[in-house]
Amino acid sequence: MTAAVLAPSRSKSIILWILRVLMAAVFLFACFMKLSGQPMMVQEFGLFGDFGQLLRYFTGLLELVGGLAILVPAFSVFGAIILLVVDVGAFAAQLAVIHQDWIHTIVIGAILATLIYLQRERLGLGN
Repeated sequence: MTAAVLAPSRSKSIILWILRVLMAAVFLFACFMKLSGQPMMVQEFGLFGDFGQLLRYFTGLLELVGGLAILVPAFSVFGAIILLVVDVGAFAAQLAVIHQDWIHTIVIGAILATLIYLQRERLGLGN
């Protein structure tokens, strides 16, 4: 194979790893904040009423699973899907209940969607 043929694959691999590490860092940090009971997270999830703290733990566990899975190439696309679901939930929560900055959820969602798109062959959706 020539260098021209290998270049796109190498570039794609580098981009995938940059996005994987970036998203893992974001979500694993968020997981730590939730599961360690940081006052800001406890207060924020308290806005959801009686089941808010259970939701905090559940979200933290999803972020942990997705954040670790996204770093394993064989499971990365599935980790990205889990994290995208969490992100969509965060977007809805920001709009409906929390009423704070929701722009970051759109940016993170776009990065996750890009990551899923770049790995779509793992889902059997073609090249």
